[in-house]
Amino acid sequence: MADGEPRERFGWETWEWDESVFAGTAAHYRRGRPPYSPALADAVAEAVDLDDRPRLLDVGCGPGVVALRLAGLFEEVIGLDPDAAMLDEAARAAAEEHVKNVSWVRMRAEDLPGDLGHFRVIAFAQSFHWMDRPRVAASTRDMVDPNGAVIQIDAFIDSDGDPSPRTLPHPPVPTEDIEALRMRYLGPDRRAGQSYRNTSPSGEEAIFQAAGFLPEQTYRARDDRILERTVEDVVAWVFAASYTAPHLFGEDLPRFEQDLRRILLERSPSGLFSVALRDNNVRVRRPARL
Repeated sequence: MADGEPRERFGWETWEWDESVFAGTAAHYRRGRPPYSPALADAVAEAVDLDDRPRLLDVGCGPGVVALRLAGLFEEVIGLDPDAAMLDEAARAAAEEHVKNVSWVRMRAEDLPGDLGHFRVIAFAQSFHWMDRPRVAASTRDMVDPNGAVIQIDAFIDSDGDPSPRTLPHPPVPTEDIEALRMRYLGPDRRAGQSYRNTSPSGEEAIFQAAGFLPEQTYRARDDRILERTVEDVVAWVFAASYTAPHLFGEDLPRFEQDLRRILLERSPSGLFSVALRDNNVRVRRPARL
């Protein structure tokens, strides 16, 4: 941001983290959030040398979706998150999927390295923007193996050469109507814990290079599936977001949910929606030699 340039109201620069950011969202996360590409593990395996089945650290792991998806590539996986309910969901998912090489640590990324040791891969899956990025990037530089990498996993990247919309068997999720409903209940600014946050930061490449990493390399995990979603799935998606976390509505939560379901059924009387999934990006940053 240039000197003298006005800051956007409640921008990320002035926001401060608190423990209620994702309060109440964990129970909805696995059902509500769209899935990652089936090719994600292959993209990570292509990007980093994993021949000896090394260790993975998933920072801001939430309910363990990425940690469990990648667990088969590694000897040991640690999922790290500050939200106890998220880690409870992660442990439940690991048990359901019979994944035994994953453990869960409740810790903020800003408290790294802790006593966690070194890792071939340190992953951030749609989580880095919530953190003190220069501090966390510097910590991971000291924790990653010389032949390893820090990776960021981004969801919903438009496929190369395919900008045209796809024909969907059901109506799309009415995101504009849902956003208008959120604003009616919670106001124009997006809630994030006990305060507000209307923007997300950028400039991660400069941050990682300043911390001692080489320029990023990008790998693509392709995904052209069309996902069928029910009303229950969409409700879970809404309540899995920080800015519509259930606790934010207080005693108005039942009324908000009733209005949400009404909007969804008005848009799709069958109660079914189609979501056209997009590719995932795996952004790979290797440590520069000291």
